[in-house]
Amino acid sequence: MRTPSFHSERLREFLRLKKIATLPELKEVLGTKVDTTVFRKLKELSYRSSYSHRGRYYTLAEIPVFDPAGLWSFQAVWFSRWGNLVTTLEALVNGAPQGYFAQELQQVLHVEVKDALLQLVEQRRVARQQVTGLFLYCSQDAALRRRQVLARQALSEVPGSASAEISAEELKASLVLFSSLLDERQRRLYAGLESLKLGQGGDQRLAELLHLDAHTVARGRKELLAQEVEWERVRKRGGGRKPVEKKRPR
Repeated sequence: MRTPSFHSERLREFLRLKKIATLPELKEVLGTKVDTTVFRKLKELSYRSSYSHRGRYYTLAEIPVFDPAGLWSFQAVWFSRWGNLVTTLEALVNGAPQGYFAQELQQVLHVEVKDALLQLVEQRRVARQQVTGLFLYCSQDAALRRRQVLARQALSEVPGSASAEISAEELKASLVLFSSLLDERQRRLYAGLESLKLGQGGDQRLAELLHLDAHTVARGRKELLAQEVEWERVRKRGGGRKPVEKKRPR
C-alpha cells in the first residue's frame, strides 16, 4: 500500500491567507487525522503557537509583526516572540527596570497570569518580593532584583501616583515624553543613565524605546561612568554643523 504524502506548502498557503488556525483546521487542510503529521510539516515551515487560548492557535513565524513589548495579536489571539505564556512572563519580568505586579502583567498580556507566575517562582526562574503591600515579580539575579525593587519603591514615592495602578505601557510613554523635552546632550545622558540601570542589553533596549542610535546611548553611558560631561555644551567642542562663511559682493 502506498504511503500518502502530505505537502507543507498547503499549510503555508493556508496560513498566509488565514494568518492563524487551530490544529483541527490544519489537519483538514493536509487531509490527515494525525496530529504529528501536522506538527512535522509546521516544523518544516517554522511556526509559532499562541500564548493565549491555551496555545490552540498556530501561525507561520514569518507572519507576526511584534510590537515593542514583543507581542502580536490577530482576532484577539495573542502571540509572543518568546513563545508560550511562561517563557513570555519570564522574559518580561527579567527585562523590566522596575519589575512587574501581577495585575500589570495581566493588563499587558491580556490573559490570566497568576498560575504561570507561581510556576516560575516555584521553579526559581523569577523571584517575588513584597513592595507597597503587593508581590513584585522580579529577577532571580540578586543585583538586578535589587535595582528593580529600588526603582519600584522610587516610583511608588512619586506624589499623586500609585505604582500598582501604573501600567508598563504608561511608564514607557512617560519616559519617551520626558526624553522628548530634553536637548541632545541631556537626552544622550538620560538614556545612558537608564541603560546603566538595566545592565546588559540596556543600550539596545533604550535605543529602541527612545528612538536613538544604540551607539548614542552607549556614548552617554560611558560619559557618565568616566564623569566626562561638558555641562556648558550640547556637543563636544568641534561637533555639529560647520559655520557657513557669508560671501560678500566685491
